[in-house]
Amino acid sequence: MFFSLRNRLFIIFTLLLTVPFLVLSLIIPSWFTSVIEEQTKDYTLDMMDQYSLYIDSVTVQAEDLGKQVLVNQTTQQWLNLEKDDTRTTHAERHFIRNELRSRLSSMVLNNSNTMSVSVFLNDGTGIWVNHPFLNEVGWFKEFSENNQRWLKAHPDAYQQHYVVGYVNSYVIPLYNIYTLEQSGVIKVNFPSTLLETALRTIKLGENGRVYLLNSQRENVLAGNVQTPQNVLDYSLEKIINGKDDKGIIETFYNGEEYLVFFQKLTVGDWVLFSEITKSELFFQIDQLQKKLLYTSAIIFILTIIASYLFSTTIVRPLGKLANAMGFLERGDFTGAKRVMPSIKSDKGEVGYLIKVFNQTVDRLNNLIKIEYESNIRRKDAEYKALLLQINPHFMNNTLEIIGGLAAQGKNKDVMNVSVYLGRMMRYSLNTHSDVVTLGEEINYIRNFTDILKVRYEEDISIEIIEDPQTKSLSIIKFIIQPLVENAVKYSFIDNGFAEIKINTEKYHDQILIKVEDNGIGMSEEVISDLVNADINNESNDVLASKGTSIGLKNVLGRLKLYYGKDFSFHIDSEKNKGTKITLCIKIRGDIHDERINH
Repeated sequence: MFFSLRNRLFIIFTLLLTVPFLVLSLIIPSWFTSVIEEQTKDYTLDMMDQYSLYIDSVTVQAEDLGKQVLVNQTTQQWLNLEKDDTRTTHAERHFIRNELRSRLSSMVLNNSNTMSVSVFLNDGTGIWVNHPFLNEVGWFKEFSENNQRWLKAHPDAYQQHYVVGYVNSYVIPLYNIYTLEQSGVIKVNFPSTLLETALRTIKLGENGRVYLLNSQRENVLAGNVQTPQNVLDYSLEKIINGKDDKGIIETFYNGEEYLVFFQKLTVGDWVLFSEITKSELFFQIDQLQKKLLYTSAIIFILTIIASYLFSTTIVRPLGKLANAMGFLERGDFTGAKRVMPSIKSDKGEVGYLIKVFNQTVDRLNNLIKIEYESNIRRKDAEYKALLLQINPHFMNNTLEIIGGLAAQGKNKDVMNVSVYLGRMMRYSLNTHSDVVTLGEEINYIRNFTDILKVRYEEDISIEIIEDPQTKSLSIIKFIIQPLVENAVKYSFIDNGFAEIKINTEKYHDQILIKVEDNGIGMSEEVISDLVNADINNESNDVLASKGTSIGLKNVLGRLKLYYGKDFSFHIDSEKNKGTKITLCIKIRGDIHDERINH
């Protein structure tokens, strides 16, 4: 059975252990994912804002330094002297160069970001050193050809103070502030490590990638861009053409979902760009979910093992015990005893329960056998006593009638009444069989009513209507006479004339026996008492009573005892108008002695 104890235990263990873990393994990671995603977005955007402010502070200093150099009077004098070297001596140019170097050094010392400044004419003449191949250098081409003032990371050996590694630069044209004629460039260098160190503070998960890019999709700082080219191109296209200065872009590539964070900087065309895949961002959560799922699977296996152990030690013995109880419930003690030896259990509570049940079956079987035999004998004695309980008053009246008729010399009537009484006595004293045909019972009633007619003469009318189909049907003895006696008795209480009708009828699979009178009727309380009475216990009350008639309760008790659910009755009565009692007995195929237990 699906709802056996073993299955219920399995379901309970699953609901209490496996299901909660399974639900937690699905709900908690999802909740963590949403929380971490929101926190990552907020945290990353905040860090990018801070980095943007930091870059602004660095680049503003570089711009200010470059502009200071441009408008400085010494710079303009050096530019003019180098431009018109025919009018100045070598000593004058050397002096002004040293003066400009001193000015530049002083400006750099006042800067806190270890910046350096180089000044070059278009022919490569520099303030610190000359650069004969200036036109071929990459950073100079970016400035002159692409008008890039903010240059990506590059090495520079011609700077004021040589810095190991890469530098970023801010380049502005060097021109005469009076004539606006461009004659060279001013290059402000600052170490790329300034931007790289600050960039590392932007943490995007454990493996997120953060870059500083320009419009040409190049890394402004040193190193290669690890972001897939498709993701990079798609994201920068939306960033450059979009109106938002910062935000988040979600894109798919090669089965991965990418989160791209961006912020446009005020420095040239630079873009702060960071990206990470969701699988990388939620790697630990995925690992947690896998662990929870593995734990759920282990708990599920343990649940199966626990259910099996319960089944072996508790459930299976209890199931067989329930099977044995099923036999016992149906009264099959042999079947119950046959099942008991197959029940195996330890010496615990279940074993004790099985042992006690086995002993109980034996004791109950013996008690039932003893009680059954005793009950059969008692019921048989009660039934015989009920059958033999004939109204003594009726016997006295009949004998008095015979005596009166004899005194009057009515020998024929004496003979008739004697014959009627003899037939009744022979019918009553025949105890070999308590089952007769309904025709025999009606003949007995005819003898009884013939005596009543002799006694009451013109004061009584008795009509018997017998259905021929009912004559051969079997029925128990003496169920009509008590009803006729009561009908006659209560008809004469307030009336001088008694009208009795007796009717037998076969209706479908039932025998209907009706006795109707014109007596005083029955109250609703009496009818309710008869309907609700425990008929099975009435025999003892009848035997113990001191009344002069077996009466209606006797008849109903016998019928209920013999036919059980196959018997019912109806009482229709009206005060001072009469009573009709209908007995309904279901027809059986084979009627045996009433001593059979029904």
